[in-house]
Amino acid sequence: MKYVLLIRDDESVSPSEEELVADPGHRAWQADLDRRGAEVYGARLRPVAEATTVRSRDGETLVSDGPFAETKDFVGGIVVLECAGPDEAVEIAAGHPYARWGAVEIRPVWE
Repeated sequence: MKYVLLIRDDESVSPSEEELVADPGHRAWQADLDRRGAEVYGARLRPVAEATTVRSRDGETLVSDGPFAETKDFVGGIVVLECAGPDEAVEIAAGHPYARWGAVEIRPVWE
């Protein structure tokens, strides 16, 4: 079954790309994904300052800069997994380094 991990982060403590690549915890987590063969796709997202929110109301398109809500917590990346079941998805999410200061939300893919 496929699951999406929504990596929820706080930009005030989020590491730079260089720090993330050098982080032993992140490298170990990625090695575990590789060993399991569970990762279908993953990507880190650009900062929320570069986001655009689009709404369509009564035939009118409303475009605003930034995220939908003012919050310190934001989706900073996604990882699509192929897992045997929810227990494996939880195990993988718990090992993600961002789970230590942010959160990792697991969503089953509706196929």
